[in-house]
Amino acid sequence: MTRASDTGKERPLGGWFFFAFKVVLWATITISFAANVEMYHQHPYLAGVAYGLNTFLTGSILIAIGRFTLISIYRRRNKKNNRIRGNYILGINQIATLLNIVFAILGLMIALGINPKEFLTSITIVAMAIALLFRDYITNMISGLLIMFSDQYTIGDTVRIGEHQGKIMDITLSNIMVKNDDDDVVLIPNNTAFTTNIINQSLQNSRKLTVEFELPLASSRHRDALEKEVHDVLQRYGPDVVLDSFQLRVVGITKDAVHYKLQFSTLKKDAGLRRKLRNDIYQRIIAFEATQSGRTDNR
Repeated sequence: MTRASDTGKERPLGGWFFFAFKVVLWATITISFAANVEMYHQHPYLAGVAYGLNTFLTGSILIAIGRFTLISIYRRRNKKNNRIRGNYILGINQIATLLNIVFAILGLMIALGINPKEFLTSITIVAMAIALLFRDYITNMISGLLIMFSDQYTIGDTVRIGEHQGKIMDITLSNIMVKNDDDDVVLIPNNTAFTTNIINQSLQNSRKLTVEFELPLASSRHRDALEKEVHDVLQRYGPDVVLDSFQLRVVGITKDAVHYKLQFSTLKKDAGLRRKLRNDIYQRIIAFEATQSGRTDNR
């Protein structure tokens, strides 16, 4: 399966040699049909293999030409665009792979003397049963293709999908690979991503850092003291943090706790810095909550 690292590169030299080999083989078999009519007539099995291989090569060559043409047109139109969507190229590659599989099966059936039309007609009921059995996988694959051709996000974007946040490393027919701030690779099923609200931070301010936390109601009465504690942490990172971007908001209240959202911007995209900042902020909030709880107990 095509990886993310391949989506922005030209076809390697080995790929061109393989394409040239297929063209030469296709031309050789096509010419042999006219030059060796008697031989194929005497050896029907050999004729079936030749016709099956020719069918596969014809489809494969046309698919390769179509793939190259579509990708070339896309790159030419987006030559001046700084945000070329690698997942568009990935989608073209995935469709080309699926079509190649279809032609490979078709060629194999012809080589074995099976009439594809009659075969498909005879297994219609079985095919429907298989489709129902693998419905989730099929819908997941369709969702993956739709995601690849969408313009909402692409490989390399920093996104938030549900509770997961990180950089998109790859998009396959099964899932989206997201690398979070802890360098863990999270596999998110395409169906989940397709039906979940997604925040693309790369289209907004990709240097914005969000920290969410909860404090007991008793510890939330002194908001000014909480802001000062968090602000002191950010001041230690003065050269790397935009202090004017500091925002601390209450986004929810339950009977036992207050849900806060802290947001600020860093001057550079640095996963290590963001991880250390988040850790220091959480440590300070824990210390603040412990202090407030101690004061409440003393009363």
